Amino acid sequence: MVSSVMAFTPVVNSSQADSAGLPRLPVLLLRRMARHMEPVIILVRPQMGENIGAAARAMLNFGLTELRLVEPRDGWPNPRAVAMASGAAGQVLDRARVFPTLAEAMFDIDYAYATTARGREMTKPVLTPATAMADAHERDARGERVALIYGPERAGLENDDVARANAIITVPVNPDFPRSIWRRRCC
Repeated sequence: MVSSVMAFTPVVNSSQADSAGLPRLPVLLLRRMARHMEPVIILVRPQMGENIGAAARAMLNFGLTELRLVEPRDGWPNPRAVAMASGAAGQVLDRARVFPTLAEAMFDIDYAYATTARGREMTKPVLTPATAMADAHERDARGERVALIYGPERAGLENDDVARANAIITVPVNPDFPRSIWRRRCC
């Protein structure tokens, strides 16, 4: 049986081992081994604290707790996000991290899914939410870190944001009002 954990080469000198003679592992690898790696949720330029709070609440409903914010319009922390998050404030919002750019928010991400309701002129796989989550589960089993990227409420992700992702998740929505995806984004 092949293990999903990487095989380690034997320690060849003392600088590669701890005091017990066990191999030193890179910090990132240790973090991945420590717990199941849930998907990271990245909100890019969110416009309203209430929507950040609603996303946090939906995240916690599905057992997700790692939220990253890129340039929140109304700053962070945001009392309106806390009010809307209900019981998710302590487990999601208090641990949320803010980044100045999407690239920085993705520093440890191996594979990212951008969410969009608009067609894009990009050569990327376009997946349904169910297919994307099955793929994410397989990647997680291989030790890969995945993220779901959501854009601002008003217009969604910009092409430069989508370009940073490996695949696109799209939900069939009313073509006359595609921005309503925000309301379904984490559910």
